[in-house]
Amino acid sequence: MPESRPLTFLCITTYEKGQEFMRECKREGCRVLLLTAEKLRDADWPRESLHDTFYLPAEIPLADIVQAVTHLARTQKIDRIVALDEYDMETAATLREHLRVPGMGLTTMRYFRDKLAMRMKALERDVRVPDFVPVVNHQDIRYYLEHVAGPWVLKPRQEASAIGIKKIHAAEELWPVLEELGDKQSSFLLEKFVPGEVYHVDSVVSENEIVFANVSKYGKPPMNVAQGGGVFTTFTVARDSKEDSGLRQINRDLIAALGLVRGVAHAEFIRAHADGHFYFLECAARVGGAYINEMVEAATGINLWREWARIEVAGGDGSYQVPPTREEYAGVILSLARQENPDTSAFNVPEVFLRIKKHHHAGLILRSTDQQRVQSLLEGYSQRFVREFLAVEPPREKPTA
Repeated sequence: MPESRPLTFLCITTYEKGQEFMRECKREGCRVLLLTAEKLRDADWPRESLHDTFYLPAEIPLADIVQAVTHLARTQKIDRIVALDEYDMETAATLREHLRVPGMGLTTMRYFRDKLAMRMKALERDVRVPDFVPVVNHQDIRYYLEHVAGPWVLKPRQEASAIGIKKIHAAEELWPVLEELGDKQSSFLLEKFVPGEVYHVDSVVSENEIVFANVSKYGKPPMNVAQGGGVFTTFTVARDSKEDSGLRQINRDLIAALGLVRGVAHAEFIRAHADGHFYFLECAARVGGAYINEMVEAATGINLWREWARIEVAGGDGSYQVPPTREEYAGVILSLARQENPDTSAFNVPEVFLRIKKHHHAGLILRSTDQQRVQSLLEGYSQRFVREFLAVEPPREKPTA
């Protein structure tokens, strides 16, 4: 690339996120184009960092997006295409392959979007996963139900988090659900429900190597919060503990198996009550939601959006280096709130690092040099959040912006 021409990034997102990624690209001297949804025209985008913004109408076919971006590429030399949200990964990968822009292609993308593909790939690397079966061949499903004790969970293969998951308690419950799904049933997988404690590892990856990772534990499994309501919490686990070291090793094996060359990853694991082993649940090539980035930055000084941008700018030239990190502890507490703008000022301990400002949400980021202090505060604050703020809505079948 001629030195006189800055890199041009096309950032794609149909959800309001990734502002710091775009700001960092601008700080690195790049031109940033944003492709987003028409409904987000008035969202809080970092417009001072954007060279131009393009808006997509709702439900536009992928082929039309390819045609529109190809037309744009006649006059704009696009060097990087980045999906800032999981739901835009297929669009970005399709555009990369069509325009021959470097980056993750469709095959690798499936390992970070398709829960069936990622499980099968993880097994090749001997990463434990809960017993599962594709919802394709009914004879295979019958055999599975006879040989793997329930309950089970029916999971959409390409939804994020706990969206669309149904718990199945008996074999006879499953078949009417599959009948209702009709031709869509192959877009699901059936998996053994594993009671346990859920963890997540948030990583920065440069040239196939994990150069930074942070291990955290959810207070309650996200599926329980998403489907039953309640207060969401997550916090850094004790560094150099068995949990920390064990999950770092499993995460290294997983990222190597899935083939992430550069970027960030959010992987989730469950430690089963029954045998104490860690089992892989899912992995996304994105920054974790629910203010996990802010929690990681509070504990370590690493902003995942910022580092992702820096890695993409480097593009494999060997220049990227992860900044020095702190080894402190942090946690998130977040809930839906009855109040439009809940007042959290009564939560005023020195460990409050950030107050989350979002309509009908109450939330805090905590930070301390003491892991037990963070965990203890989250447990006590969770009870107060239930009394003072908590609102509950029905489980979502589809994501919201």
